[in-house]
Amino acid sequence: MSVVKLLASQLSRNDEEPNIELARKLASEENFASIQEIMDNLSSKDKKIQHDCIKVAYEIGELQPELIGPYALTFIELLKSRDNRMVWGGMTALSTIADVASETMIEHYHQLIDAMKTGSVITMDKGILTLSKLAAVSKENNRMIVPFLLRHLENCRSKEIPQHSESALLAVTAENKEDFLKVLHKREEQLTEAQRKRIKKIYRALDL
Repeated sequence: MSVVKLLASQLSRNDEEPNIELARKLASEENFASIQEIMDNLSSKDKKIQHDCIKVAYEIGELQPELIGPYALTFIELLKSRDNRMVWGGMTALSTIADVASETMIEHYHQLIDAMKTGSVITMDKGILTLSKLAAVSKENNRMIVPFLLRHLENCRSKEIPQHSESALLAVTAENKEDFLKVLHKREEQLTEAQRKRIKKIYRALDL
């Protein structure tokens, strides 16, 4: 049976639970044929099917990233979509596979940046996480990406600082730790008490 029939929209459901359940099933079974069918339907003529399939894809990525890692270029291509759901869904999928598809993704570093500049809040959030994971893979990646992350933290809206700093923590090394802390200290006075508490957790994670 085609797995398309199990998607939320095809079951006349308005919630995401069928898509999450399908992702769990395909991940646990390592069902490559059905995963391919999900990927093929990212370009379905039916937008509801597209939206369901990107949800299934990144839910699989959360569980077993290696199963969707080979489709990194497909997700990168989605960043150019006119459909915002597919853009942030594509970036979300990329954030789950940065560890297993880093070589492919780093070659398209500038496309990730471009999508973040023009995309939604979710695209930016997941983009920062994606870049931070890529930066953690190698020294070369780290030197390329961390300057962008630091500039972003210097200039982003204050309400974004806690979440984006928590993501960027993945990219912090002995080499860039002081630069990272300098940016956080500089912006700390702009934060609410609740936001400052999250930053202090980062300091503790860095043994300060």
